[in-house]
Amino acid sequence: MDFRNGNELLELCKQEDCLISQVMRRREWELGEMAPDRVEAKMARALEIMRESATQPLKHPVRSMGGLIGGEAKRLAAHAAKKKSLCGPVLQRAITYAMGVLEVNASMGLIVAAPTAGSSGVVPGLLLALQDEYRISDERLLDGLFNAGAVGYLAMRNATVAGAVGGCQAEVGVAAAMAASAAVELMGGTPQQSLDAASTVMMNMLGLVCDPVGGLVEYPCQSRNAAGVANALVAAEMALSGVPQLIPFDEMLEAMYQVGRRLPAELRETALGGCAATPSACERCGGCG
Repeated sequence: MDFRNGNELLELCKQEDCLISQVMRRREWELGEMAPDRVEAKMARALEIMRESATQPLKHPVRSMGGLIGGEAKRLAAHAAKKKSLCGPVLQRAITYAMGVLEVNASMGLIVAAPTAGSSGVVPGLLLALQDEYRISDERLLDGLFNAGAVGYLAMRNATVAGAVGGCQAEVGVAAAMAASAAVELMGGTPQQSLDAASTVMMNMLGLVCDPVGGLVEYPCQSRNAAGVANALVAAEMALSGVPQLIPFDEMLEAMYQVGRRLPAELRETALGGCAATPSACERCGGCG
């Protein structure tokens, strides 16, 4: 069940007549040398942590260590409760949950890095919102997490998920690709459609820089998690409707990696460019340099 790239993953799905989540499960059993029930228990624990970090700030907002964010998720929920939301229920809940996770992360709370701490809101944000709207069971949500894990694994193996290496396209971009792929499977799509959605996400987020204000994983990270959720939802919708993706997942992943390596150091998590270098950001965090 080992696979080195998206093409090999799709071939395994075809040969075994199974979904991406099923291939990834079996890979964990075989290569991780863990019993199936142990693998399931570990993923169920990850889901539990995701749900807690996404929902806790809606009741009890938390201020970030750097003081740049805190309370945004509760504001979004209150806005929706007044029937003033511009987004549909899935997107509204997804961005609310995603921003909540970033509040927890930035206040030193417990989160699941999916694939990184700075992008930890995207996968739970979208999957929990889909669960709310479509009454998806936790068991099925675990399928989504295994699917997302396969995409994240390929990104780590063949490219990067580090903002310091590839910019925010490698963090939030990959997280959104993971979420889009998982969403497609949860909504009945094929393995090919899952990877098409992941490719579309990376195409749409290509070149996104990593420019944390004050060098803190708070701002604009939280807003970009919300944007990543929206991008994932768009890509999943396109894939499920049959909109073709010209560039295969493996090629798009390589393109993302090459673009990331060409970004100047100022735009790769050093807080020396982009949003971090604006006068307002420098003033807010006590000066730059």
